[in-house]
Amino acid sequence: MITCFIRYEIDPFKREEFAEYSKVWGQCIPRNGADLIGYFGPHEGSATTAYGVYNIENLAAYEAYRANLAADPLGRQNYEFAKRERFILKEDRIFLKNLSLPHGLGGKP
Repeated sequence: MITCFIRYEIDPFKREEFAEYSKVWGQCIPRNGADLIGYFGPHEGSATTAYGVYNIENLAAYEAYRANLAADPLGRQNYEFAKRERFILKEDRIFLKNLSLPHGLGGKP
């Protein structure tokens, strides 16, 4: 299992648009093959940094998921919404593997 972290730089005056975008991915991502952990937007501190995080089996599964997402009508609408409204200024994607699993075994507070 790998985890995809998408770091967004968003327009601080279009946070509501990013929130709408995030809610739509909350519907699309799970039905197209990834385990969505969530989308996270600014709350305190930076007004321009947001994240999308999901798990996927491997990079081959990721390629299939991306194809499914691109073919999903709601997914296509969401891509177009982001393109039209231009609230995403920058997007970086990285895949990481969780090295600390299993959590909470053997340690004492």
